[in-house]
Amino acid sequence: MILENLEKIQKTIPSTVCLVAVSKTKPISDLQEIYDAGQRHFGENKVQEMTEKWEVLPKDIHWHQIGHLQTNKVKFIAPYVHLIHSVDSLKLLAEINKQAEKCQRVIKVLLQFYIAKEESKYGLDYDEAKELLASNDFKTFKNIQIIGVMGMASFTDDTSIVRKEFSQLKTIFTHIKTDFFPNDSSFKEVSMGMSGDYELAIEKGSTMVRVGSSIFGGR
Repeated sequence: MILENLEKIQKTIPSTVCLVAVSKTKPISDLQEIYDAGQRHFGENKVQEMTEKWEVLPKDIHWHQIGHLQTNKVKFIAPYVHLIHSVDSLKLLAEINKQAEKCQRVIKVLLQFYIAKEESKYGLDYDEAKELLASNDFKTFKNIQIIGVMGMASFTDDTSIVRKEFSQLKTIFTHIKTDFFPNDSSFKEVSMGMSGDYELAIEKGSTMVRVGSSIFGGR
């Protein structure tokens, strides 16, 4: 069933869009099954769970930290994480840079923006992001690479709201690209869209979708 789900989703996603299989709470056997079918990008919310899976699964997997990340947990994923989607403060960015330096790595990150109506979502607003990127502290970071933006739309059946929020994130991406990364070809990712809305997200310019329950089934 999982493989059928994966194949169905792959058919709806252009080759230019990265599919991150959100494997939080799922057993190793489920991850191994789609790994064997060629899936290499996996997303986890919790640092401990991701580390436990990283230890036993093949080492060519690209691990994406998609959940809110506390500064005291960065050191556990710094040796291996492929991309951190949820950077929402200068403090967190500084810690990622520090731990990446210890591991002699450059860690790729996305800036997370608050685009939803719900109060529970983390993220920066546009002015906070501009302040962060213009700061002297940011200019000293040599072990992180910001490669794009991430956001989560409101949890609603009203597609007009979701479309508007995805458009908003794409606009933020464009402004930040123009103002801060005009000549940086690696700043190109817009991580938006999950199981219920990834097709709308792709329509609005997503380059990376985070799909869990539509692949693995409900939790």
